[in-house]
Amino acid sequence: MAYTFREEKDLAAFEAFVQANGGQYLQSVKWAKVKEDSWDPLFYSGFSGEERVLTALVLVRHIPGAGKLWYCPAGAVCDYTDGELIKAFAVFMQGEMKKRGGFALFFDPCVILRLDGEKQQTGVETHKRLLDAGFTLNPDASKSIYKAPLQLILPLEDEAGQRVTPEKLLKSFEKGVRYSVRVGENRGLTEELYTIEDVEKRPEILKEFAAVMRDTSDRNDFTERGSDYIKHLMEVFGPDGMDIMLICYDKKKDEALEAERQAKKAALEAALPTAPEKKIRGMKEEIESIDKQHEHFAERVKETEGMGDRVAVAGGLTVHYGAMSSCLFGGALNLLRNNLRASHYFNFRRICRSIALGNKYHDLGYVLLQDVPPDADGTLGPCVPREDFEGIEAFKKSFGARREEYIGEYVLVANKTKYFAFTHLIGVGKEVRHVVNRIVKKTR
Repeated sequence: MAYTFREEKDLAAFEAFVQANGGQYLQSVKWAKVKEDSWDPLFYSGFSGEERVLTALVLVRHIPGAGKLWYCPAGAVCDYTDGELIKAFAVFMQGEMKKRGGFALFFDPCVILRLDGEKQQTGVETHKRLLDAGFTLNPDASKSIYKAPLQLILPLEDEAGQRVTPEKLLKSFEKGVRYSVRVGENRGLTEELYTIEDVEKRPEILKEFAAVMRDTSDRNDFTERGSDYIKHLMEVFGPDGMDIMLICYDKKKDEALEAERQAKKAALEAALPTAPEKKIRGMKEEIESIDKQHEHFAERVKETEGMGDRVAVAGGLTVHYGAMSSCLFGGALNLLRNNLRASHYFNFRRICRSIALGNKYHDLGYVLLQDVPPDADGTLGPCVPREDFEGIEAFKKSFGARREEYIGEYVLVANKTKYFAFTHLIGVGKEVRHVVNRIVKKTR
């Protein structure tokens, strides 16, 4: 079958194909708009006759000392079982890079190689097709251009295609997570949801979100994005495509709940002298539980002394695109972190939002990796989290997410000399950026 390719000018048709064929936000026209301050976008489409069968967003960036790097985020939107299509696309892209000065195309399709540790034949076969087309695998997943090949994905439909309910989903969580979610509202937690329209009216929303992310960044040693970038993201994806969720500690609500508990305790104590023998033990246990809750309440009052009646203690930015909601940023303040367990409550409410929107999947995000040597068959080896991400992976898995290991990052080289220069510069560049980021964080 003959395939033709061209640079795409009809971006509406391009976007419609991405949406209709299971594409992700990283493959969309909107993502190109987000990155246009630092990357130059190119849009390509492939055809079989008059039928569009492929789209590829390519982001181009000039690398000092090497030339133009081409990156196709999440790979092309296409049928990866069609080897002839992949070969024809590779030949076309080689020609485009030579014509436009690109030294290599980096390509990281979200094709699953392992699902919860079990190798998938479709991933192995796609790996072989990419090699046959002239791509090579980057075996060091810790030095991928943009995205680590390990994601934690929560399906929102069962095997029969039935939608899960928040109640059913909650029952599937680990015991400690279920407890944290259920006690959240009883400790004064409330949910607030904001779109770009709200942010434009109330800029302080971004300040509250930034405070949450700053604590999380310092705790987990990553560099948070600034408020301007967050606002730009929200402007591009619009009120239906992206939102900020804040989980707030409401002191007045907490005080009212504590008053209810104390009233119940007083009623129990008054009823004890005349209570039936078989009920006394249960009543005393309930009184003990109320006393324990009072201790936690007193700790919250002390820790928030002098603060306002409402404190944003957790939050996150989520993009809703196609059939998936993807968690871009999220975290919690150090304040009341162990007392409120707001992270668990927040992530459950975030998942509930995805369910309410009718999405099929909830993407809890990536996990950074240690070096990943290739497997015996040449595919990417099993993904092992970096030591500082082991706890983060465990946290995400506690919500029932499945572990999706993708086939990894592949490279199609157009200029071997410039690619060689880049591969010797990138390691140094990343190390320098990491040091600079740490200095900035500690001196801000």
